[in-house]
Amino acid sequence: MKVQILENKTAIGEAVAALLCDAIREKPDCVLGLATGATPVPTYDALAAAYQAGKVSFRRVRSFNLDEYCDLPKTHKNSFYSFMQVQLFSRVDMDPANVGFLDGNADPAAESARYTAAIEAAGGIDVQLLGIGRNGHIAFNEPADAFSQESFRVALTESTIAANSCYFDDVPMPRFAITMGVGLILRAKRLILIATGESKAAAVKAMLEGPVTPQCPASALQTHPDVLVFLDPAAASLLKQ
Repeated sequence: MKVQILENKTAIGEAVAALLCDAIREKPDCVLGLATGATPVPTYDALAAAYQAGKVSFRRVRSFNLDEYCDLPKTHKNSFYSFMQVQLFSRVDMDPANVGFLDGNADPAAESARYTAAIEAAGGIDVQLLGIGRNGHIAFNEPADAFSQESFRVALTESTIAANSCYFDDVPMPRFAITMGVGLILRAKRLILIATGESKAAAVKAMLEGPVTPQCPASALQTHPDVLVFLDPAAASLLKQ
């Protein structure tokens, strides 16, 4: 894994966006794996700015997101689909037909098979964007006894529910989500992980310097041949080097 430490989240967002723009210009129909949450927002801001400046087009790009809440309408303001519409898709020339999303209201086994088949039919994910949780989770893959493989329905942890309940002022916070498994994530050709803030420092250390273990799902990235990790100084503060 290659690690870059940049001064702040804005600088990281610009650097990651530049890499994604390069990938799109090199392969206009490239397949991007996208993430939600606060971490990738500066990257999406920089991508939107690049599009608005005429530096890149998303017209032929295909995308697949990591996860989605279950038992929540796709159009709800707090669905991850709505998040992506606000943060990126509505700001660029993305073709809605090229947007791939897990359906949290479908049968989990059938939906997992459908999503894997759709990714494979697209030629696989060229670049997968990731964040990391304080306990080392990636997507909704929490610490477990074994690494997950295909997409699956997962019960959200109490810490996740507590952290996100404040956003649900009209309906109860979902208790389940459907997520890409670690094995499916690792099939992407390139992985880019972003971590910022002191609260992520212990997880970053476990991911980079600890053993490969499902107790830290992000540690599985050590087994991938092409991983770029972008950190700010706070997130990198516990690393030996």
